[in-house]
Amino acid sequence: MDVKNLRKYSFERITLWISTVLFILFGGGLSAQQDSLILTYDVYMNNVLSHHPLANQADLKTALAKAEWLQAKGSFDPELSADLGTKQFEQKNYFRQAQGRVEIPTRMGLDLVAGYEVADGDYLNPENTTGVSGLWYMGLELNILQGLFVNERNTMLKKASVYQDLALNEQRTLLNELVYSASVSYLIWQQYQHVESVLDENVQLASVYLKNAVLSFENGEKTAVDTLEAYILLQDAITLRQKNQMASVKAQQGLENFLWLDGQPVLLKEGILAEDIENELLPELGIPDYAALLNANPSLLSTSNKLDMLELDQRLKQEKIKPKLKFKYNPLLAANSENMLAGFNTSNYKLGLDFSVPLFLRAERAGIQKGNIKIKETLLDLEYKRLTVENKMQTSWEQQFLGKEQLDLIQQNVIGYGRLLEAEQEKFNFGESSVFLLNKRQEKYINGQLKLVKAHTDYYLQQLEFLYYSNQLIR
Repeated sequence: MDVKNLRKYSFERITLWISTVLFILFGGGLSAQQDSLILTYDVYMNNVLSHHPLANQADLKTALAKAEWLQAKGSFDPELSADLGTKQFEQKNYFRQAQGRVEIPTRMGLDLVAGYEVADGDYLNPENTTGVSGLWYMGLELNILQGLFVNERNTMLKKASVYQDLALNEQRTLLNELVYSASVSYLIWQQYQHVESVLDENVQLASVYLKNAVLSFENGEKTAVDTLEAYILLQDAITLRQKNQMASVKAQQGLENFLWLDGQPVLLKEGILAEDIENELLPELGIPDYAALLNANPSLLSTSNKLDMLELDQRLKQEKIKPKLKFKYNPLLAANSENMLAGFNTSNYKLGLDFSVPLFLRAERAGIQKGNIKIKETLLDLEYKRLTVENKMQTSWEQQFLGKEQLDLIQQNVIGYGRLLEAEQEKFNFGESSVFLLNKRQEKYINGQLKLVKAHTDYYLQQLEFLYYSNQLIR
């Protein structure tokens, strides 16, 4: 076998091998694509919001807020207490005492109290004497200075009210972040799938060029170097597609991180495809009102809620600078089973004042200073966040228009590259071109399509970023 026939035989083997590979890669792929299902963006996001653990965690925010509110209201629950004591020594009844008490807290520093006590014994302290029937009492305990209007119970209730708003804002922030991250994963997965279709076309074009080069070589129109060059170009195209497939697998795994059902992660079945990249996945918005969007931003509102809670704590700390003065007044009524009210006398009562004040107030003053520092830190944080969010909203809004202009320009370029490729193909078929020139046209056309896919993704990412910072992902 001479050199020419050897080359012909070798290239026939190469062509047969390439045809087999192409059948495996494209023959089965086309049938799989025909039987494939489309995972739309809306269906995907519905699954994320319904089943993802972070979505369920967001629901727990409101449940925790309800528990906080119930706990705060619990500090106003009436309290029933009882005490019983007796002492017997050397057959002597030293004393025997029993008392019951009901205390009803109020929003102010006022407690309503009522109770009954009875005591007797040979060595009973005279001040505890109640008589055989015992004594009833009902009165009040009032904080005159510290705790009259600002007290721990009232502050806890107000903080619990603020916590309701904080929980809703944190829930919305968490869902906003979840939808943003899930959407980014979908767009990246969508991008790699469409890149794969472009690279499939690249392999198909390269295989056709190789086939034509082999035929031209057999007819004596092309040299063996031309067929070798076409073969190498096909290998490069296949390698490039394989690299994209590896990246596509990673992108699909990133998407599957957001797919859950009944508390278990879900894997995509083979053949599931993303939506067409030209479909508008995100809603179009009018000219934004930045002030209104900032005032409704849940991340900023959460910081504002935390500031409100710090200010409530600060008021309580400032209240503790005041001296403690508690006034106690309890009218007494001797227990009489026949007519209890007949024994009522306004001159029978227990009256008392409790007073205390720290001499240096160092702990109280330190608490106020720390509170002021925390409030200043939160104010600075709120101001910084507000400026940052506003700048990012404006930047992403403006970049959308630039991205749209670039997208339209690349689309026109791809159309032009396609026409140039067709023209070069005609010239190649008539022997007026070379594999090198044809490859350059193909390279421009394929790169243009890859840029177009990326431009679509970048445009959607800018839209997504604006919706994220403007808190419009969750409707």
